[in-house]
Amino acid sequence: MTDPAVQALLDKDAIRECLFRYCRGIDRQDEEALRASYWPDATDRHGPYSGSAEGFIAWALAALKKSERSVHMIGNIAIALSGSVAAVESYFSALQRGPDASGRNIEVFLAGRYVDRFEKRGDEWRVAARTVVYDWIHESGAPKSEESERFGVRKPQGGAKPHDPYYDLLAQMTAQR
Repeated sequence: MTDPAVQALLDKDAIRECLFRYCRGIDRQDEEALRASYWPDATDRHGPYSGSAEGFIAWALAALKKSERSVHMIGNIAIALSGSVAAVESYFSALQRGPDASGRNIEVFLAGRYVDRFEKRGDEWRVAARTVVYDWIHESGAPKSEESERFGVRKPQGGAKPHDPYYDLLAQMTAQR
């Protein structure tokens, strides 16, 4: 039997890992990571989308295929545990680049909070219900120059799964086992 204080730390760490997995999933268009962030019966109220998490994942992946770049960061995580349920508020900031409704490339900075009900089923914590609260948005036109010119010698650049260096590292680690 684990000490209750130690178990609370383990549970909170598992919740944080799930939040980070979600960010990697959305930024790298990693469907497996996204699905592992939500329970199959979860819901998500995410800007213009409101419905099942399954529907959100399909909607987001379709939208992200048109996107050039996305970076989500998590901070200020508040976790209130109550048995196998947790109320979690996570501040996020997101930078996204892609076409607007007219097809013109824009860059968008969003900031807000994920207000999540997490549930522990078995030994695993995942999102059961998410509401995204938006606190800040700034849109601007995309830079005029190409990414190769702007990034210059800064290589490699991030990309969608499996073309991102993180997935290369995972493959190397798996091959070494």
